[in-house]
Amino acid sequence: MPYIKVEDRKRIVDTVEKGDRNRIEAVADRIKSEGDLNYVITYLCHLFIKAKGKRYATLNTVVGVLECAKQELYRRVIAPYENLKIESNGDVE
Repeated sequence: MPYIKVEDRKRIVDTVEKGDRNRIEAVADRIKSEGDLNYVITYLCHLFIKAKGKRYATLNTVVGVLECAKQELYRRVIAPYENLKIESNGDVE
């Protein structure tokens, strides 16, 4: 669940800021394809595994987080978009 406390968000954002430009946004600006996005996500997961240690609990955590992030993206972004398309184009009969 991405809804962490404000102070925890600040800790993370403060870590990645560079001047007045957020490094995460800079990386996002450079993502040009599905492969680029996959690489960035995989790279971040690898960094997390390296920091926490390659063991079952860490690997299980990464897979669980990816699954939950996928579901949350679907719930908050994709489902509402699909609902708009149903309204504008009609439902499947």
